[in-house]
Amino acid sequence: MQNLDLKSRVQHTYEKGERLVVPLVGMPGLKMIGSTIKLGQQNYRIHAEALQALIEHFAPDIVFPLMDLSVEANAIGRYTLFPIDDTATVPHVAFHLDHVDMLPKIDISADTRALGYAKVIELLRHSTDDTVFRAAYVTGPYTLAALILGAQEAAQSIILEPQGLHALTEYCNGIIKDYTQLLIEAGAQIICVLEPSASMLGPDHFLDFSGNYVKELADLCSQKGIATVYHICGNTMHLIENMVKSGVNGLSLDSPSSGMDLLKVMQQVPENVLVMGNLNPVGKIHNGSPEEVQAEVLEVLKSVDSYPNFILSTGCDLPKNTPEKNIHAFMHAGRNYRIANN
Repeated sequence: MQNLDLKSRVQHTYEKGERLVVPLVGMPGLKMIGSTIKLGQQNYRIHAEALQALIEHFAPDIVFPLMDLSVEANAIGRYTLFPIDDTATVPHVAFHLDHVDMLPKIDISADTRALGYAKVIELLRHSTDDTVFRAAYVTGPYTLAALILGAQEAAQSIILEPQGLHALTEYCNGIIKDYTQLLIEAGAQIICVLEPSASMLGPDHFLDFSGNYVKELADLCSQKGIATVYHICGNTMHLIENMVKSGVNGLSLDSPSSGMDLLKVMQQVPENVLVMGNLNPVGKIHNGSPEEVQAEVLEVLKSVDSYPNFILSTGCDLPKNTPEKNIHAFMHAGRNYRIANN
């Protein structure tokens, strides 16, 4: 029974000797209903149908939509490509920090794609019961700035033009906060901030150009009783402390193959911060057998038995062609595991 915020639900589940089980499975949902990624990202009914299929087949504790880093960039007019069966991308188009004031002052709540993603949440709010939390993604402020400026140019600007980069990141954060507000009004209960471009930053630069801006998002969500999760692909072992300083409620970790040491993170993170992770999305669950998936899940769960703030998840969105039998094995192993010391 939900009737609890996310942190309380995690604690209540742990006290019963169980874990929340949350695979990131938006893309496989499209395969289940016979849709392409392009249609899923541009047609909110198809998107919602895919998520509903995932809920009915796998019963995750949190349902996450399609992972899409192009929504906000597309909304402000950046060139965006929509392949038929791959995620949308934002190709690099030359931009100079002197032109930040020329970026459009848009109302993202009037953007058709942003409205479509909000509509997905709204449809889920009406079609799901209280056992499933509804999550939504937003692009992180530094990542959105890097999509506009270029990844290499953004990294160079940290040293060469920090004031200009701050102006761009502040502009991006304003767009993201407005989008967050739209998603919350639609019924999102968790906002997950996707910040992959920040994984290459040092701890201080990360705090300056991502963490401090994400804190504004976390504060906005906290005022409305909405949970926040920081998701950064790659090795973020050097960033964990400053990710926590952003004030988010949870961290979503990439897999061990990226360099992530789950046990070390659990030891470093305070108990009031949730940790999600960290099965390799392109490892056994994608290429192995159900038995191998089950063994990997059990290994992860056993390693964190003494930590109440853990949520079993995948390190990132599963590929579209991930075998359903392996997702079922992930869910079955997670659902049937019992914490040894409870």
